[in-house]
Amino acid sequence: MHRLTRDEARRIAVRAQLLDADRPGDVVEVAEQIAAIKIDPTAVIAPSEQSICWSRIGWAYEPGQLSKAVEGDRLLFEYDGHFRPASLLPALRAVMPGRRLGGSTRQYLESNAAFRAEILRRLEREGPLPASEIPDTSVVQAKNESGWYGANQVPRMLELLSYLGDVAISGRIGRQRVWDLPDRVYGARDAEMDPADAEDVLAARRLQAFGIAREKSSWSGVGTAGEPAEVEGSAWRWRVDPEALAARGDDPGGRAAILNPYDRMLFDRPRLTELFEFTYVLEQFKPKHQRVYGYFAHPILAGDRFVGLLDAALDKKKENLVVSAVHELVPLDDDEREMAHAEVRDLGEWLGVPVRGFD
Repeated sequence: MHRLTRDEARRIAVRAQLLDADRPGDVVEVAEQIAAIKIDPTAVIAPSEQSICWSRIGWAYEPGQLSKAVEGDRLLFEYDGHFRPASLLPALRAVMPGRRLGGSTRQYLESNAAFRAEILRRLEREGPLPASEIPDTSVVQAKNESGWYGANQVPRMLELLSYLGDVAISGRIGRQRVWDLPDRVYGARDAEMDPADAEDVLAARRLQAFGIAREKSSWSGVGTAGEPAEVEGSAWRWRVDPEALAARGDDPGGRAAILNPYDRMLFDRPRLTELFEFTYVLEQFKPKHQRVYGYFAHPILAGDRFVGLLDAALDKKKENLVVSAVHELVPLDDDEREMAHAEVRDLGEWLGVPVRGFD
């Protein structure tokens, strides 16, 4: 059993997410370490996949590097709303067909068996194709908690087929996905991995991305990967990545990082509260009068502490980064404040626009 101080646990988590002073060199290195780069159309400042890369690589990152790695070099691939490293393909392809689906989703697929088969035939004959070029021959519409997905069922069916490994995303035209058969996107499989072994591989890679996570947590999905650990002041049972543990005595150095609300570092909300004493609530879906920190406030990490929230947006003409507020969550000394403010200025320079409303 490894016994960690809370400071050590936080530093392991920060280093695992490539948010310490030792910056990675490119997007492939980022994806290999953190395992998944979230894709989301909300671009209050910048799309999540772009700002997640920038917050780690910094000035060396340019947006075209991501699309080149995905569509040109095929070192990354898109699956289930994330860009992932190609090294995860064997394990993911082994578990895709056995993915658990809810009862209503299974019924939707069964009722639309002919629709499903027609999509696969069309892609085999004509692919790659965007959803807009595939006719909707569904007989049942999909539902979710918020109601109907929409009249056109092609995007919903394609998402489900992708999740199960029957189709794959071959690229994008702007933000529109282009679909094809998996062997033509991923390449033919040399050998199939046993699904149980694949689940172990995926759990270990999730733990690598988190560095340290609660044992058997549904938030992190690490199961019992890695090695057991205790964290000072916490009653939780923890798992720690052995490689991250080996470097715990090294000084990772501190820096500021502005994190997109969909950043992987923020995903495990209970861990965020337990280790960092930071309770993050995304106010995007709250009524305006109930918001405290802003519609899409970006957390600010300084060293191994969450010190503030940036409420800012790129204006409609994309000519200025307009800062409404930098909310300080803890008392900052002059060096910490300057480090955080410098990162805001760097963000504007990376976007290529002046920063307004901020001194």
